[in-house]
Amino acid sequence: MSDAFEARPQFGEGPLSRAAARVYSLLVIEVLLLVTTAPGLVLFLLLEPDASNLPLVALCALPLGPAVSAALYAFDRHRPDLADLTPATNFWRGYRANLRQVLAVWAPSLLWLTIVTANLTHFAVAGVPDWWGVLLVLVALGVTLWCANALVITSLFAFRTRDVARLALHFLARTPGVTVGNACLLLVAVAVTVVTSEAVLGLLGSVLVLTLLRTCRPLIGEIEKEFTG
Repeated sequence: MSDAFEARPQFGEGPLSRAAARVYSLLVIEVLLLVTTAPGLVLFLLLEPDASNLPLVALCALPLGPAVSAALYAFDRHRPDLADLTPATNFWRGYRANLRQVLAVWAPSLLWLTIVTANLTHFAVAGVPDWWGVLLVLVALGVTLWCANALVITSLFAFRTRDVARLALHFLARTPGVTVGNACLLLVAVAVTVVTSEAVLGLLGSVLVLTLLRTCRPLIGEIEKEFTG
């Protein structure tokens, strides 16, 4: 009898409880994402859609990197147990712990993307061959996918920034499934923005971050196996 009782799921361990815990974490982390990126979001909404504002757009996006990193950290430490839900605590712990290194990765990525986008917006005036535009798009895609890898690695592991940069580049080719998955996630984000608005994309922030984390699980597993023992 006692064995049968112990085999029964305890409070917070059933499928309904797990689903409720996941929804709760998604909602809490979504609110925290909006709070930590609010200054940039407000300024972005006030900007005119003009190429001359690209540096300001990059400035608006600066808080996004640490916020996404903190959300990745919180989701990675999520425990599907209603009796032990601490997404906010984990979010702020990850935010404080990774802030400086995340900015060391995120800020240069924004700079590169700003330069590439500025060149693309003035492509017709420059009078360069069409293949140059294709090359710029590929560079922007490469920088974005590298940055996605780097954010995940920085958020979950304690490596030096130079090692994060190398690992992020290495795993672009080492884990092609992750690279393709992140490219598809980027395409979905762009499609949501084009079809709806940036506001809708913002409201889906926690879902997109969780999807990014799950897409990068093979990368995380390889790093844990080879570099953390």
